[in-house]
Amino acid sequence: MAGTRFAPDRGLTLRMVATMFLLGLIYVLFVAALIALGVRALVVLAIAGGLLFVQYFFSDRIALFAMQGHEVSPQQAPELHAIVDRLAALAGIPKPRVAIADMDLPNAFATGRNQREAVVCVTTGLLRRLDASELEGVIAHELSHVAHRDVAVMTIASFLGVVAGLMTRFVMYTGFGGRRNGNGPPVGLIIFVVSGVVYTLSFLLTRALSRYRELAADRAGALLTQRPSALASALTKVSGEIARIPTEDLRAARPFSSFFFAPALSRQSVVTLLSTHPPLERRLEQLAQISRELGR
Repeated sequence: MAGTRFAPDRGLTLRMVATMFLLGLIYVLFVAALIALGVRALVVLAIAGGLLFVQYFFSDRIALFAMQGHEVSPQQAPELHAIVDRLAALAGIPKPRVAIADMDLPNAFATGRNQREAVVCVTTGLLRRLDASELEGVIAHELSHVAHRDVAVMTIASFLGVVAGLMTRFVMYTGFGGRRNGNGPPVGLIIFVVSGVVYTLSFLLTRALSRYRELAADRAGALLTQRPSALASALTKVSGEIARIPTEDLRAARPFSSFFFAPALSRQSVVTLLSTHPPLERRLEQLAQISRELGR
């Protein structure tokens, strides 16, 4: 985030570093366990590395394609571009590309591996439901993700989970599970259990980081605009509208929930520990605290 005017967040930086360290440690132990069991994991690692490469370098194109988003010019969306222009200049970051997804789900997301390759996308449902100040709060939130390089960090953080998931499938579908190491238990069973534990730990660590980065983006966006109440209003409105959308209409968007401004999930169906976003009440509480701080 160096070189930007977003408020520094040491908590986010420390959590990113700690998460990467723990994931790296788990990864080393995982590979060591596979080697000890005599497993040649090069194929799995190569596949996972390829997926990481594609996701890292083409995340913007993949996300836009999946969400039916398309880039728009200043002539096509002058008001949206004006907001992005002003906030990017205020934040001191390069202006990201601007896109619109033609869907009723009111939401927004930012993607791209760095500030130069970033794109901010909003849905037509969001544009219809929010006023200018609320939309500005949402865009400021998304620009914070761009400034913090959240997409790159989360892509790298998810690598270990991908490896463990692929290894589990490898054991299940190749018949490797019946092999035994001497008179001990089946090697495949050990790999299956170890992979499951590694995947679970990776999943929980990345979800915890994801929840905190949403709080960090809320705080940074509110301080940038100096209008936390507008962001709180947008959060309340978007969450309420999403809750009224039929579940079947949300299924296509659920795989991308971690990228969204607000999760495409019903709050009642999500356990906090497994959620990509903090509870709405927690986000509103933080914004109310920022309002009191700015009012002093």
